[in-house]
Amino acid sequence: MQTVRSPRVLVVEDETLVSMLIEDMVCDGGGHVVGPAATFEQAITLALEEDLDLAILDVNMAGLVVYPVADILRHRGIPFIFVTGYDPGIIPARYRHERVLLKPFAHETFSEAFDTIVAERADVMALS
Repeated sequence: MQTVRSPRVLVVEDETLVSMLIEDMVCDGGGHVVGPAATFEQAITLALEEDLDLAILDVNMAGLVVYPVADILRHRGIPFIFVTGYDPGIIPARYRHERVLLKPFAHETFSEAFDTIVAERADVMALS
């Protein structure tokens, strides 16, 4: 019998309190937090090296945009959710189909997006 592991979730967020809230939500959803990455450099390293199932990406990391991290994840086939306090229109066209949560977001909103991606990922992995 195969054991199902908790989804490994990269959290990229430079605001400590927001990161802690997201980490709690990931754990509430049954996920295991990787990181968190509070800097752009940490985010790049973890995105390249860690075994991940999903990522939560703050769009603005201390003035740097997170899109190079998203590009790495996309190349690796790892789904992600953008979180931002800005107008979602700032997200480039190449990412318009990705999920975006606007800060502040409710626990229920996060859970819905998280659960959907985890279920989709499980379906994809089952077919592999």
